[in-house]
Amino acid sequence: MQFLITGAAGFLGQNLANRLVRNGHAVRALDDLSTGDPSQLSPDIHFTRGDVNDRPKLWTLLQDVDCIYHLAARVLVHESVLYPREYDTVNVGGTVTLMEAMRDVGVRRVVFISSGAIYGEQAEQPLHEEMRPHPRSPYAVSKLAAEYYVRTIGSLWGIETVCLRVFNAYGPGQQMPPTYTPVIPNFLNHATRNGTIVINGDGSQTRDYVYKDDVVDAMLSASTAPDADGEIINVGSGVETSVSEVANLVMKATGAKPEIVYNSRNAGGVNRMCADLTLAKKLLNYQPQVPLEKGLCMTLEQDDRLKMQ
Repeated sequence: MQFLITGAAGFLGQNLANRLVRNGHAVRALDDLSTGDPSQLSPDIHFTRGDVNDRPKLWTLLQDVDCIYHLAARVLVHESVLYPREYDTVNVGGTVTLMEAMRDVGVRRVVFISSGAIYGEQAEQPLHEEMRPHPRSPYAVSKLAAEYYVRTIGSLWGIETVCLRVFNAYGPGQQMPPTYTPVIPNFLNHATRNGTIVINGDGSQTRDYVYKDDVVDAMLSASTAPDADGEIINVGSGVETSVSEVANLVMKATGAKPEIVYNSRNAGGVNRMCADLTLAKKLLNYQPQVPLEKGLCMTLEQDDRLKMQ
């Protein structure tokens, strides 16, 4: 098959693109390189630097494409609070532009990568797709709006659509921005350098951490799953893990004993998050393979930035 991946130089985009090529598919990649690194892409991938709102460029890249993976997005929650208009322009406007270009060229299916963040604070766990979303940031709002556009436009124009709500993906090669680094690379980085692990709140808040290879498995299935058209599907591990538990697992994996400091003034978002995977198992035959403890060890082994100092 011929694929186009937007946001292909990002963490999940790279892993998806490289897996597709290894599986014998043809892959075109688009990324504006605002955060991504194209050096990690296979040389067999046709990479183009560009903006997802550039319709003429999309028309060219979409010729003879069978399926699109749409990952291009601004993804920093704290940044979205400061610049909501930019997040609307890229995450929502870029999605609509892509859908219009698909209609013009005649592409059959799009797999849109959404986020578990759209659920916000919920009274029940695990989180299932029928729950009413309560987004708590412009980032989450933009992902929810893009979901609505993808599904509505798809049904109006005869485009097959699958929206995957990915929870807290991690693994080797994950970006580590200087501020607001995701929990797992942040903790691993500090542990391997005998630094200090800072836990926001009391450490009891939970997340669903899912290894990158499991996410890619779900994305691959979504491109051809016969009964997934129009569906929204959670992609996670199905396991709820507290931040304090993550810190303990990091210390076990690294053998390090970093100082742990609790920052009570910053609770770090919602209290609990765990994905219900019933629909993913039914429609995508999805079964996560990498438990967190194993995934942490694999991340340490494969990411040269995390070698013990």
